[in-house]
Amino acid sequence: MGSIPDPGELSELTQPSFDDFQRQTSLMTSCTLLWKELSDHFSSLEQHLLHKSEALNRKIRSLDNQTNESLNLLRHRESTLDDALQIALRDIDNRTEAALAALSRVQADDVADGDGDGDGEVDNGDGLMMKLKSFCLNMDSLGFWGFVIGKKKELEGLRAEMPDALGECIDPAKFVLEAISEVFPVDKRGDKGGNDLGWACVLVLESLVPVMVDPVLKSRMLVTPSVKELAKDVAEKWKVSLEERGGVENVKTPDVHTFLQHLVTFGIVDSDDLQLYRKLVIASAWRKHMPKLALSLGLSNQMPDMIEELISKGQQLDAVHFTFEVGLVDKFPPVPLLKSFLKDAKKVATSILEDPNNAGRAAYLAARKEQSALKSVIKCIEEYNLEAEFPPENLKKRLEQLEKVKPEKRKQIVVPANKRTRASNSNGGPMPPAKAGRLTNAYVSSFPAAPTFVRSPSHGQYPAALPPYPSPPHMYGSRSPSYAYSPEPAPAIAASYPAPPMNYPAYGSYGNVMAPTYQQAYYR
Repeated sequence: MGSIPDPGELSELTQPSFDDFQRQTSLMTSCTLLWKELSDHFSSLEQHLLHKSEALNRKIRSLDNQTNESLNLLRHRESTLDDALQIALRDIDNRTEAALAALSRVQADDVADGDGDGDGEVDNGDGLMMKLKSFCLNMDSLGFWGFVIGKKKELEGLRAEMPDALGECIDPAKFVLEAISEVFPVDKRGDKGGNDLGWACVLVLESLVPVMVDPVLKSRMLVTPSVKELAKDVAEKWKVSLEERGGVENVKTPDVHTFLQHLVTFGIVDSDDLQLYRKLVIASAWRKHMPKLALSLGLSNQMPDMIEELISKGQQLDAVHFTFEVGLVDKFPPVPLLKSFLKDAKKVATSILEDPNNAGRAAYLAARKEQSALKSVIKCIEEYNLEAEFPPENLKKRLEQLEKVKPEKRKQIVVPANKRTRASNSNGGPMPPAKAGRLTNAYVSSFPAAPTFVRSPSHGQYPAALPPYPSPPHMYGSRSPSYAYSPEPAPAIAASYPAPPMNYPAYGSYGNVMAPTYQQAYYR
């Protein structure tokens, strides 16, 4: 018979098997979790690859559509060239006939009226249009330019009438380049140049855009190759002058605006100069038309970075204009930018108040600074309809308070009486200046030195060796104590006797009693 196992031994054998079972169970659980994690990971990779594949397919379809649209556009442009050419030729014929007819009318008027008043005043819109058309029909670019710069007060009328007038030119592009050549790309007036005429250049270049548009295909500009090359040469000359003037920081904003508008008008934007365009736009961002010009210059992809650069420079208001122009309002909310702009203006106003150099007018200068910022923000709120997000009532109240601040009047400086006048002086005249012999700016004459005489206070003329001076006027002869010894400044009663320059010494160490016109007689 076999031996019966000890119950203690059985218990020792079952315990390890239970632990092993638990280990196996935990291992299976771990494997299950790991398998699930791996399955989820591979599933996410599969979904990600599917999304990538769909995105690539969409992009390929988009590129195919763009390619087809570009090809169709090119075919359309090619098919419209003949029509555009016929329209241009017919337009040139009409302009030539109109120019000849206008010239004939002018000659007939000159014969009938003698010297015609060709430069008469223009007092209405019709007269302004007729004058502009007359210059354009005759291709008188210099006369046209002189007329435009003399009508700055009629800027809106010029802007409305100039495109139609430029349409009468036989070659509008060449006409405009010749007209603005006096000041662009280089100001030929030199030191004699007066006011900045950048406004006139921009006005003429903007007015040329609708004239240059293809009447059949509106997105195409009708610029001949010769004119485009001439425009490129002008742009290169301006860039050379920019370097000579010390870079972007030293160029005037109207000049920058003219250059950028020149590029857009003639369609000569160079992709290699995008960084230059960006610097120019940032430097003149406060200009109203800069956001539109930036888009026309091909800077749309750089707009977010440009807006962030403007914000970092404290130009939040300019950044708001850019965000609305390019449609980035969601990325750059305007209200926080406007509040930040006002906060910075308040800091500047506080620094003005604390500046000791602004004593007496610090409050007024600080008010002016804050007032300017408030006006700009209120105008921006009204322009972009932000009243619901940023009510301007409190800003207007603050503006009214600041408008009441007035500059302090400067106190008048009271000139004290002549301290050298002594009451004991019987003649009532001023005492001789102290240290008169030490004056470094003493008068030096080319004549021989005159003898020195000392006058006694008891008489009023020189010794007999010199001819006596003519007797002074009556007002010098009767010296009343109220005049000679008054502590107040002496009234200017001797206006007919001009005082000598300050760098001349007193005559013979005397007080300046005699008129300086006696000096020449003294040396004779």
